[in-house]
Amino acid sequence: MTAIKHALQRDIFTPNDERLLSIVNVCKAGKKKRNCFLCATVTTERPVQVNVVKVKKSDKGDFYKRQTAWALRDLAVVDAKDAVKENPEFDLHFDKVYKWVASSTVEKNTFISCIWKLNQRYLRKKIDFINVSSQLLEESVPSGENQSVAGGDEEAVDEYQELNAREEQDIEIMMEGCEYAISNAERFAERLSRELQVLDGANIQSIMASEKQVNILMNLLDEALKEVDQIELKLSSYEEMLQSVKEQMDQISESNHLIHLSNTNNVKLLSEIEFLVNHMDLAKGHIKALQEGDLTSSRGIEACTNAADALLQCMNVALRPGHDMLHAVKQQQQRFSDLREQFARRLASHLNSVFVQQGHDQSSTLAQHSAELTLPNHHPFHRDLLRYAKLMEWLKNTDYGKYEGLTKNYMDYLSRLYEREIKDFFEVAKIKMTGTTREGKKFATLPRKESAVKQETESLHGSSGKLTGSTSSLNKLSVQSSGNRRSQSSSLLDMGNMSASDLDVADRTKFDKIFEQVLSELEPLCLAEQDFISKFFKLQQHQSISGTTNEAEEMDGGNLTRSYTAGVPQTISSEKDMIRQMMTKIFRCIEPELNNLIALGDKIDSFNSLYMLVKMSHHVWTAQNVDPASFLSTTLGNVLVTVKRNFDKCISNQMKQMDEVKISKKSKVGILPFVAEFEEFAALAESIFKNAERRGDLDKAYIKLIRAVFVSVEKVANESQKTPRDVVMMENFHHIFATLSRLKISCLEAEKKEAKQKYTDHLQSYVIYSLGQPLEKLNHFFEGVEARVAQGIREEEVSYQLAFNKQELRKVIKEYPGKEVKKGLDNLYKKVDKHLCEEENLLQVVWHSMQDEFIRQYKHFEGLIARCYPGSGITMEFTIQDILDYCSSIAQSH
Repeated sequence: MTAIKHALQRDIFTPNDERLLSIVNVCKAGKKKRNCFLCATVTTERPVQVNVVKVKKSDKGDFYKRQTAWALRDLAVVDAKDAVKENPEFDLHFDKVYKWVASSTVEKNTFISCIWKLNQRYLRKKIDFINVSSQLLEESVPSGENQSVAGGDEEAVDEYQELNAREEQDIEIMMEGCEYAISNAERFAERLSRELQVLDGANIQSIMASEKQVNILMNLLDEALKEVDQIELKLSSYEEMLQSVKEQMDQISESNHLIHLSNTNNVKLLSEIEFLVNHMDLAKGHIKALQEGDLTSSRGIEACTNAADALLQCMNVALRPGHDMLHAVKQQQQRFSDLREQFARRLASHLNSVFVQQGHDQSSTLAQHSAELTLPNHHPFHRDLLRYAKLMEWLKNTDYGKYEGLTKNYMDYLSRLYEREIKDFFEVAKIKMTGTTREGKKFATLPRKESAVKQETESLHGSSGKLTGSTSSLNKLSVQSSGNRRSQSSSLLDMGNMSASDLDVADRTKFDKIFEQVLSELEPLCLAEQDFISKFFKLQQHQSISGTTNEAEEMDGGNLTRSYTAGVPQTISSEKDMIRQMMTKIFRCIEPELNNLIALGDKIDSFNSLYMLVKMSHHVWTAQNVDPASFLSTTLGNVLVTVKRNFDKCISNQMKQMDEVKISKKSKVGILPFVAEFEEFAALAESIFKNAERRGDLDKAYIKLIRAVFVSVEKVANESQKTPRDVVMMENFHHIFATLSRLKISCLEAEKKEAKQKYTDHLQSYVIYSLGQPLEKLNHFFEGVEARVAQGIREEEVSYQLAFNKQELRKVIKEYPGKEVKKGLDNLYKKVDKHLCEEENLLQVVWHSMQDEFIRQYKHFEGLIARCYPGSGITMEFTIQDILDYCSSIAQSH
């Protein structure tokens, strides 16, 4: 092993400036045994690097090569497997666990001991040695001669110091003077000893020569000590002299301190007096303004406002500790309190009288607005009251009880005032909508013709007088022909050139304008009042309100609730909530009046719900953009819910009327009323909902209505006895398709395609069914021919069949001369004309389709003749051109 160690040191580690300290012969555990060496090395250069190197024998020769190296600082655990029994296995934990089996336990222990020493000497790192005998680690501690090779080598490395240039030069000079030092070491040592003795003697002589100088120095020190004693005696005498002076100065200093303390106290006392005088003294002018100030003029209000602010500053001054115990301060505070109470009482009384006075002046102006659809303007009232806004803020901060009393009185009075105004306003709106007064008499300005129309319309729809618009005929009249419907509707138009639809449009337009004017009048009224309340009652800030009062009051309806316990009111979460509650109290009649107006509009004409939905949605959207939580936004939002319900009810009623429709058994159906009414509804809705915010509601209603129309058309077609089912389906779905194509409703594109498909399918079905087999015998003949061909007989051999020879074919053809064909087509045209209605004008379309179908059959027969009877010269007694001429002349003659 020693030879291997020297070889490894020479060949591998010396070229890398490393020294090999320990070596162990190992192989990997659990694998095919391939021996290698683990070496513990240190570098010769500083700082010293300690490594564990794996060396293995090369496969191509007997030399060794360096395979892997790990830094000792990366070693985490050394596991010897067993601390008691001899076991050659051990593990080293670097970046992963390496399992080794040593060639002998002694080599393993020596290697682990060397690792432990190197860690203790260079790293001082926490490496865990587990399953290692403690005796082995203790023996590894360097001590004297028992020190290991590694330890000794390392100490040698530490004790070695490189010679500097001076030392090298001295050694060279010495060795040049003693050339024999290398050959005769004893002689060289004797010479060095002699020279050392000479140097020691010289040192002793030098010390003896300096003894005289030392004695001189001691004498000088003795003299210095004597001088110091004399100086100390003089200082003691001086100190006794100054002692009396110090006592006198102490007395003077104490006297000056007392004088300074007295001056300081006087200054502080003067400062406190000046503070109280400056901050708790109210000018006589302010006192007079609070007691006798004029609250009716602008100058007097300004003087009272300034005086109230000054009083509040005096009352809210932050007193210093002890001030509240002074009798004068208590008297002044009581005086301020009396002034505050007196002025607050006088201010509250005056404002209450202002509320009453302004109310009387405002009620006098109601008469001029009674016949007009406008609300009185409260701007002068607000302008006059806003002069007291700062005083209201002062009252809110100083006497919350009186402030809230004024708030309650304002709400009570204004709610009655606004209730009268708004009810009168809505009454005028209802009169303008219906043309009747409260007692049911005709409105004086209603035109005579319009009155006649209303009376006749009321008689048509029952004694209740409910006007449901043009759609109400669904649940009153059965399905009739277009001529009968026109004759019934014309009975209502005896008042000039105006039609029923014109009257409906005029009434709805008038209603729309009135409803828009109502909302336009209410919106600025509410916004102006809310702005005034915010400014006058100082409620624009988000803060809690607190105060003290002995009252306990609670207002109904959730408008403004405040309960008092032990004289302290509960805090309101936000002053915005209080504004909204006050507005709800003052304008509590707006929502029910709007709901009543909406109910009236829906009663007059159910289509009015479309106008109301659009207008109300726009106003709600506008109000929410300004303030989503305001009274106006909340109220209009609630009313919008009612309008939406009426709109949904209108759609449901139309669907119900479709479901309940009855058809006449004696007349042809034609265009069904609810199909025409859907057209009217869609046209009206498109004109109303153009660029509207609630377009989605209309689209949903469209889907429901069109599906109901489809179902009802199918139902009526199935129940029809006079008119064929295909005609009912064809005409009505053609009308629906034309309506949807004209209006271009994007959400009904699928239904438009479906309507077109149904129209096309039923048109084809009706043509095939009505045309049937106009050349019946000829058709039966060729059916037999086709049957023979289907059985396997060749087409050119069919003429040899007895029943289908050329002679039989000529007989059948002779039965259908051109005259007979024209007669049959004329009868068919009359039959089709009886089935179709005039409104949809589909007769020519159907006739052209029948002409095409007849020509197709003709061409089919000619093809069979050409294939089955080739060269026979047999042809029909009429041509395609004859068919075209017959159809054209029949159409023109009718």
